[in-house]
Amino acid sequence: MATKISATKHLKINLIMERGELPWLLVNEIGGIRGILHSHVPFLKKHFHLITMKEFLENRKDVGKKVQAIYLWWHKPVIDKELLQSLPNLKVIANSGVGMDHLDLNLVASFGVKMANAPRAVSSATADTGMALLLASARRLVEVHNISISPSMDYCEADILGVKVAGATLGIIGMGSIGYKIALRAKAFEMNILYHNRTRRKVQEEQAVGATYCKKMDSLLQQADFVMLVVSLTPQTHKLIGKRELELMKPTATLINISRGAVVDQEALVAALQTGVIGAAALDVTSPEPLPRDHPLLKLKNIIITPHLGIKTDKATYMITEEAVENILAALNGLPLPSEVLPS
Repeated sequence: MATKISATKHLKINLIMERGELPWLLVNEIGGIRGILHSHVPFLKKHFHLITMKEFLENRKDVGKKVQAIYLWWHKPVIDKELLQSLPNLKVIANSGVGMDHLDLNLVASFGVKMANAPRAVSSATADTGMALLLASARRLVEVHNISISPSMDYCEADILGVKVAGATLGIIGMGSIGYKIALRAKAFEMNILYHNRTRRKVQEEQAVGATYCKKMDSLLQQADFVMLVVSLTPQTHKLIGKRELELMKPTATLINISRGAVVDQEALVAALQTGVIGAAALDVTSPEPLPRDHPLLKLKNIIITPHLGIKTDKATYMITEEAVENILAALNGLPLPSEVLPS
């Protein structure tokens, strides 16, 4: 980390020397529901002159000419053609996460604007979230917590029996950096690990975590006690898990989604959970987020839903901002972006 920060400081010095002022960075807001965290502001202000969307909209003509970069925090501000047209000197958009499905990459690129995400910062925290959901679902932690704080404490022991994790089979769909870190954690819990990915991992990597490659996703679904989704949302992965796929799973199996809500056909999931096609689900993502308060998923007992916790730890979020700054300063100095994302 020390090397990255020193490189960032060096880029900052170059910019100050060349322009005599800090580059202008557009953010949605500071604090609030969709704003950058207050604790990150001092670090950002060392490198940039911060402008919020409210300030930009109040003086679009003058401010728009000065903005050179945008930092997206939880998909905000929304990037559309109108905004891009009003920022003639925009050079780069940095995203606070890995998934870029909220951006029209081709549209952004058509304006000559570079894009970057933050893969290094998010993988460990997201893998932790996946394992936390797996364990919470397996041992029915939410249910037993509610029992423990209820006035009567009346329960039948047979009704709170969980699923043994050690020796169970975990099927990971999407074995990128996050998926691999999940496999490392699952190995420590003595789980059997299957995975499906577009490209097979090296044999040494498979052996390090004891993972077995399934060329066909169907084979993984049929064997796994827990299925964890760790894929990016693309046209190919939209509703990757639907009625057919759910029916391939064991009736005792648990589906865990830490990717994007639209990767799962939620209507089919509701039916599968209601009719016992699968045993349970644990979702950190839904479509939309949050779900409407009357959505049938919210009424089921065999499901855990969290509000896209993913990378939400103090350390991980700060690392994301550091990675964003590194990418932005590289772009403004005409250097290669460490985490550049190109249109497909």
